[in-house]
Amino acid sequence: MSRFIDLSHPLVDGLPNFPDDPQLSVKVHCTVGERGYNLSQLSMGSHQGTHLDAPFHFYDDGKTIEQIALERFCGPACLVDLAPGGALAPSTPLTVEMFEPHAARFTPGARVIYRTGWSQAFGTETFFQEFPTLTLEAARWMADRRIGMIGMDTPTPSTDWLECHHILLAKDVEIVIVEGLTNLDQLPDEFRFIGFPLKIVGRDGSPIRAVAEID
Repeated sequence: MSRFIDLSHPLVDGLPNFPDDPQLSVKVHCTVGERGYNLSQLSMGSHQGTHLDAPFHFYDDGKTIEQIALERFCGPACLVDLAPGGALAPSTPLTVEMFEPHAARFTPGARVIYRTGWSQAFGTETFFQEFPTLTLEAARWMADRRIGMIGMDTPTPSTDWLECHHILLAKDVEIVIVEGLTNLDQLPDEFRFIGFPLKIVGRDGSPIRAVAEID
């Protein structure tokens, strides 16, 4: 029988977010006592918490969320643990040399998730400031291998965020980027990833409920 591991952070009113991003707001709209039912009002950016990026996030002519095949968001995946049993130091560069021992996992169309241990900082301002950061050389190394998805426990792949996203989301590459994952220390080397976005037409990204299914 399969079991499931939740890879998503909770969405809580007032949660810290990237500077200049919309603030997460979860408010009571009405209650059972008032109208006979509970209803909430949600307000957030499209890249809040555990979420994924579509190419339109950085390219005006890139695919939007609803234009990406559903198969890209679900299927066999593998873990690359860069900090077994612990966590990398803040601001650690994630280099080609760190990923090369795992090169066999980076095949065309593959779904790869890497762990740094940074999810422990979620809920703090530090989470967005000093995370281990993918080098542009490593981003090109991944893009050259034409993987289908790259996931991570950091809020974004790199402090060189513009250049890195341009590499990973380019028209001839279009890697789905899943950011802000958690509980990666509970994953085996191979599992089934499930992380469907909301069907937000014409837009750039979406919060997801990311889950690993383990046989």
